[in-house]
Amino acid sequence: MPGSDNPATVYPTLLYRDAKAAVRLLTEGLGFREVAVYEAEDGTVAHAELAQGNGMVMLGSKDRGGRFDEAMRGAGPSGVYVVVDDVDAHHRHAVAHGVEILMPPTDQDYGSRDYMARDHEGNVWSFGTYAPDPG
Repeated sequence: MPGSDNPATVYPTLLYRDAKAAVRLLTEGLGFREVAVYEAEDGTVAHAELAQGNGMVMLGSKDRGGRFDEAMRGAGPSGVYVVVDDVDAHHRHAVAHGVEILMPPTDQDYGSRDYMARDHEGNVWSFGTYAPDPG
């Protein structure tokens, strides 16, 4: 996050048909914090930034035009992995908010505990304790 001692350097960026619904699902259901949401004159989300720990995801509305929107046209759903401290508590919160769960919290052979969810437009969100070390 801007201004932190350990800023993220990779920001997954997703486009949604209903970006306002994505912001609600990610903040209310999956525990992200809204950093910024900028709306276009027509009420669509031009750009949003949501934080989780020291990482962020950026998103916006599909079909607004521009080079990124053009490049993403026809792209399939994306997968995003997010590190959380308490997978089970995070999962319980998501379930309480009606998030579609693809895999309940599961201990992995490599020592992580993970669960998977799908958002309303098909993107797969994995939450777990494994934190890759960029070296």
